[in-house]
Amino acid sequence: MDTLLLTALQDIKRKQISLGELEGLVAGETPYDEFAGLIGDLVDQGILVAVKSHGCNGKPIPLANTYRIVHSKIPAGHLTEIERLHFTLHPLIKLEPYYRLGSAEWEHDLPYLLKIDQYLHKRGLPAEEATVPERSYLLVGDEKWIDEKGGKKLLERIGLWPGLKIISLPDPLMLAVNPPIIGKERHLHLAVENKTTFHALLDHLPNTEFLSLIYGAGWKISADILMLDKQLGIPPRDSAVYYFGDLDYEGISIWHALNSRRPSIPAVPFYSALLTKPAARGKETQACNEEAVGDFLTYFTAAEQEKILDILGTGRYYPQEGLSSSALGDIWRNSSWK
Repeated sequence: MDTLLLTALQDIKRKQISLGELEGLVAGETPYDEFAGLIGDLVDQGILVAVKSHGCNGKPIPLANTYRIVHSKIPAGHLTEIERLHFTLHPLIKLEPYYRLGSAEWEHDLPYLLKIDQYLHKRGLPAEEATVPERSYLLVGDEKWIDEKGGKKLLERIGLWPGLKIISLPDPLMLAVNPPIIGKERHLHLAVENKTTFHALLDHLPNTEFLSLIYGAGWKISADILMLDKQLGIPPRDSAVYYFGDLDYEGISIWHALNSRRPSIPAVPFYSALLTKPAARGKETQACNEEAVGDFLTYFTAAEQEKILDILGTGRYYPQEGLSSSALGDIWRNSSWK
């Protein structure tokens, strides 16, 4: 079978092709009997079907003047790959729509399909709801993929969107309030990723200049932050949201997603204190969002940037729990948050 001819047929979106066009797809010096043999092979394979109503060329080895192209029969290129992956990808991933699409669409989507396949084989369909950024990050390692990079369209195409339990409306925000700060001209808010850190900081809130301490609950903060002003019930004014999470790829991506919904500043004094501690291991499989890491690093000194990159690049990380309650309180009270 002539692979160049098959490749050319794959790229033709029309259902019919003339004999003259077929002749133009093979090398000019190809003898007629060899060309007729190639067309005969394609007919035998069911890839080309003669349109009898258009007649034939009347040569000793007759060929039809027009053929219908049966794209699903082409045993090469992306269609063959689709057929092969039908037997290896998770059965919840529906590949049928790709038979009707071109190779460019398939090649663009394939890296994401493979990541989604890994997710499904490892976790299956989720039992609990999640925000768009969280589900996007878990599926392909990029919290912006679903909303901004065509991920929702792909998930709908392969039939997975309904089963992913993605939250469309934010839940109530979980926060503690420091009432004396309500009358200040500027309101500061500190959001933390984990429940342990929230409780460790809670007793220190009255001794700070912050209006609220927010429990982010991991990725939920990226959606729930939209409820902050509504729940406080005070007129909008100058404010700033600081964020403190685990110093790992996922924690940085959570901050990045939060920052895209409401501008938020990494709580650098906490992170700087973590960098003086021994790093932990256990997050080697986390995906790196280079854009998120790049944006995050701009808040740190050159020396701190270098250390963060070294820690993350060697599969290490800093959990928030690396700082004691007293250390957290001291940092919160005594750092400059202006």
